[in-house]
Amino acid sequence: MRGIPSLITDIRKKVFTEVARMAYAGGDYTNAEDLPFVIVPGDQPLHRESVFLERAIAGERVRLAMGLSIRPIQTRTLMTEGMDAAAVAEQYYEPPLINIIPYACHACPTNQYKVTESCQNCLAASCQQVCPKGAISFINGRSHIDQSKCIKCGKCAKACPYHAILHLERPCQVSCGMDAIGVDEHGKAVINQDKCVACGQCLVNCPFGAIVDKGQIFQVIQSILKGDKVIAIVAPAFIGQFSGKVSPGKLVSAMKALGFDSVVEVAIGADMCTIEEAKDFLEKVPNQQDYMATSCCPAWHSMIYKLFPTETKKISMTLTPMVFTARLMKKQHPGCKVVFVGPCAAKKLEAIRADIRSDVDFVLTFEELMGMFEAKEIDFDALPDAEGLNEGTSAGRGFAVSGGVAKAVMDLAMEQNPGLEINTARAEGLRDCRKLMMAAKAGKYKGYLLEGMACPGGCVAGAGTILSVEQATKCVEKYTKEAATASPLNSPYRDVGEGLD
Repeated sequence: MRGIPSLITDIRKKVFTEVARMAYAGGDYTNAEDLPFVIVPGDQPLHRESVFLERAIAGERVRLAMGLSIRPIQTRTLMTEGMDAAAVAEQYYEPPLINIIPYACHACPTNQYKVTESCQNCLAASCQQVCPKGAISFINGRSHIDQSKCIKCGKCAKACPYHAILHLERPCQVSCGMDAIGVDEHGKAVINQDKCVACGQCLVNCPFGAIVDKGQIFQVIQSILKGDKVIAIVAPAFIGQFSGKVSPGKLVSAMKALGFDSVVEVAIGADMCTIEEAKDFLEKVPNQQDYMATSCCPAWHSMIYKLFPTETKKISMTLTPMVFTARLMKKQHPGCKVVFVGPCAAKKLEAIRADIRSDVDFVLTFEELMGMFEAKEIDFDALPDAEGLNEGTSAGRGFAVSGGVAKAVMDLAMEQNPGLEINTARAEGLRDCRKLMMAAKAGKYKGYLLEGMACPGGCVAGAGTILSVEQATKCVEKYTKEAATASPLNSPYRDVGEGLD
């Protein structure tokens, strides 16, 4: 549902904007109790049965945007509970990252076949004839499915010549490639956090906006206001996310207007990653291991650790572009704070890993950054085109789309070794990633470089994006072609990566 304006996207933007506005106003979080009334004004509900329910949900969204947990329903708790500890620049949120607001969940049907009004009461009655359990009868001139007998085989839907039988599935469950979403005793969705890898696909596919990730908008702004040197490192998928009018130069000007000291493109880290990953592949495959999996997508990485623990040593040990870029900034600017700005929810979990926490201080999604722009009333048209964001190569920028990582590594390895042939295989979406890994574990990809992207389409389809996947892909492809150079070997940082490991 990305790229389609809706009440859900409007509410998310309002929440991020009001949290940012509260932070820029000095960080007096005691005003947070008023935010649900700002986000949901008036006395009439817009999309729920009552305005009170809408405000209760908005209140939980505010808490999550500040990195706080959802309050228990059964006890009376102030909306500001815990904010004194969270409303500081040094505070990280605590897992779980992806959360379901129970009273926002619609309790959608799960795996159910339903006859629609398109049923013509035909003489063939094919649906009834093919049903192996006798679950279909005709009532008042229309096919009827007895759900207590139905085994969800789908034969009736395939047999109907009018396509009158629909297969209803819960969107969040369908989108979860880890099968981490179940149902509680009230039919509400619940997340098995032991399975969840925080890809955020359930978040963007829930039609009721009941699934929300935690954020650090307030904390980033507090860091800026206290005088920290805050550097934004921006993923290449940013291009086009803030409308086609926003050039890389205008984005830099806008970020500085928010209070960021400087802006750097993560494509330079992707170039370093390409160099190191190509080296890693050539050294290890096939002499030390039969294949190598790329390291860049944190949800893909987590999926392998959770479901294929015996294959974890075959993931490249190369740092991700985010970490390469962050470590470079920390080395060049001792004492600075680094904010990764990107499309990905899973990057938030990557950033709080013990071995990375000192490198990346904060993570913001494009949606959250847009809330900051709205809070500061940034007029992009009035901004000058600043210098910057011109050091990444086309290979590094291409990481943002599915297939880009494998292509960059393969092209570089062949550039350094003319005549060499490298086989690659890739998957996008965690269900297909699981299939890829099952085949790899079975020995079907010997000598291969495997790329996995948790989001269908790649990083441009991340849970924190604004554009549709198709639009974002076109923008990145154009941005990639505009790079000053193609090969990471021509990057000014080509020899830096090894020293940052």
